[in-house]
Amino acid sequence: MKKIAVLTSGGDSPGMNAAIRAVVRKGIYHDLEVYGIYHGFHGLVNGNIEKLELGSVGDIIHRGGTILRSARLPEFVNPEVQKEGLEQLHKHGIEGLVVIGGDGSYRGANALTNLGFPCVGVPGTIDNDISGTEFTIGFDTAINTVIDAIDKIRDTASSHDRTFVIEVMGRGAGDIALWSGLAGGAETILIPEEKETIDNIIDRLNRGKQRGKRHSIIVVAEGVMSGVKLAEQLKERIDADVRVSVLGHIQRGGSPSATDRFLASRLGARAVELLLEGKGGRAVGIVKNTIVDHAISEIINQPHKIDNEIIRLAKELSI
Repeated sequence: MKKIAVLTSGGDSPGMNAAIRAVVRKGIYHDLEVYGIYHGFHGLVNGNIEKLELGSVGDIIHRGGTILRSARLPEFVNPEVQKEGLEQLHKHGIEGLVVIGGDGSYRGANALTNLGFPCVGVPGTIDNDISGTEFTIGFDTAINTVIDAIDKIRDTASSHDRTFVIEVMGRGAGDIALWSGLAGGAETILIPEEKETIDNIIDRLNRGKQRGKRHSIIVVAEGVMSGVKLAEQLKERIDADVRVSVLGHIQRGGSPSATDRFLASRLGARAVELLLEGKGGRAVGIVKNTIVDHAISEIINQPHKIDNEIIRLAKELSI
């Protein structure tokens, strides 16, 4: 193998640049030519491909987002569109591809693998919802961003005796809400994987009020309901000053944490090693601080699982 390429697809996440850097520098160290594909699978199909040098990835390890840009291409599920992407890879003499992204990106990589082209997936998503790895690139930075917001909101909540509903990202996975809620001392955490009734939330708020607690923090994942809707329901049932903060895309930005930079560097480098070993159709990850890899076809068919022990602990500590 002499030429490989790397692309980022789907939602961006802090640490993607560190992963790109690792792929490029690891590849060049092993005498490979490394190409960058801009704007994900959309750029692949359109041939937006350029050769990268060591200087191309200089001073990017600390930057959020992705220098390769990102885009979504729903049409890539079409076999004919997949073949167009494959033709571009062959046109440039590229023999292996590293795909950094989430579930949709993995499905694109799996499709190319099924066409006989070796791909390796690297988990880059703040949602931490990829199977086969305990952590995804960007998750640590995202929850630290949320915790910072919770700490600031708690200051004003306590000053004005208010209940704050903080809406965080996570349509189908509650890891951001669960981890940041536990670390931020939230009284209530609502996630898609764990059903919670409005009555239970109100009971918890009332118990806190009875023991003299004058403010509360509720963290809700967007996949449960909007923060605005939850606040409206609470206002109808309790006598409290309820406010809402929707953190939105601020969770995706910012300089990646040391943990994310370290993880991205390890995963990106291992992806290149797998291609050099002739192993395509794999997805790298980290389990018990050890870098592992699994078949992409297995990963995309495994549902994301939340850590029930963390759910239990969060409930016990929020009494």
